[in-house]
Amino acid sequence: MPPSVKLVSIGTSLPPHIIDQREAAAATYEAFSSRFADFERLAKVFESSGIRRRYGVRPIDWYLDTAGWPARNAAFIEGASALFVEAAKRSLEAAQLAASDVDTIVTVSSTGIATPSLEARVGKEMGFRDDVERVPVFGLGCAGGVSGLSIAARLAASRPGSVVLLVAVETCTLAFRLDKLTKANIVATALFGDGAAACIVRAGDAGVAEIEMSGQHTWRDTLDIMGWSVDPEGLGVIFDRAIPPFAESNLRPAIEAILSKSNLTVQDVDRFACHPGGAKVINALEDALTLQRGALDHERNVLSEFGNMSSPTALFVLDRLLASGLPRRTLLTAMGPGFTVSCVSLGET
Repeated sequence: MPPSVKLVSIGTSLPPHIIDQREAAAATYEAFSSRFADFERLAKVFESSGIRRRYGVRPIDWYLDTAGWPARNAAFIEGASALFVEAAKRSLEAAQLAASDVDTIVTVSSTGIATPSLEARVGKEMGFRDDVERVPVFGLGCAGGVSGLSIAARLAASRPGSVVLLVAVETCTLAFRLDKLTKANIVATALFGDGAAACIVRAGDAGVAEIEMSGQHTWRDTLDIMGWSVDPEGLGVIFDRAIPPFAESNLRPAIEAILSKSNLTVQDVDRFACHPGGAKVINALEDALTLQRGALDHERNVLSEFGNMSSPTALFVLDRLLASGLPRRTLLTAMGPGFTVSCVSLGET
């Protein structure tokens, strides 16, 4: 029987600049109110988002003055690299490992372009070996952290004893756009934050949780729900359909189908750990999964303190759950572009 795959540790990191939600609302009002007739109605999202503060790789004034793809992508490379290093070092330290012990690196990011990819750019600073295997993953958006953990687990299972490092790092705030007079852009300025989370995954060793199974479901004809547009100014957010009602109507059957492949049901899950995309999304998740209102408490706290950081956010929630003690089975879930839900089941060790 092959050895079980364990999550050994998690490390997180945040950029240096705090974006208070009230300051963000004021800055957005200054930038849009005179140019966008529907701004007053849309601006209510700053109060209803469930967010108190977020963190950015640049101070808030930078977003009001900077334009153009080159400047934004340069900020991504600099900011994401720093976040990668801090999160990776924290996960390695928690696992009592050195960077030279890492055999495979899975890097998940969808908020900028880096070729060579981020793990190569920070390899010397980190101390990775010359023969480390690199697996950069792009385009999974908010589902990337959970999907990345699934990929890391399968890679670890294929080579028992090897050390797999997953790093999910995003700089979502760089998509703030002064030129986009759209509802989606206003919502993005109210929700997005930057951050990174790193995990050590290994087969055959002790860990903080066992990775039992994983799965993914992509709904047909849903490419318009979430994604990026690309133009000379940079990346522009696409929210062309309301995500909360879609999640409430469609999430549970997809999760039931994923679980059934491992002969599990929703009733076998003791705790759902979900990507908190926004306050309305969390409510929709509780309704879809028939949870009591307030059951996703760690999700609400992570959203309040850090905003929607895209791919790392679900791993921040998992970190909180680990600190409070995982139940017998936890299902980590996140939805992202595709439109897709990704799941990883974690059991107590």
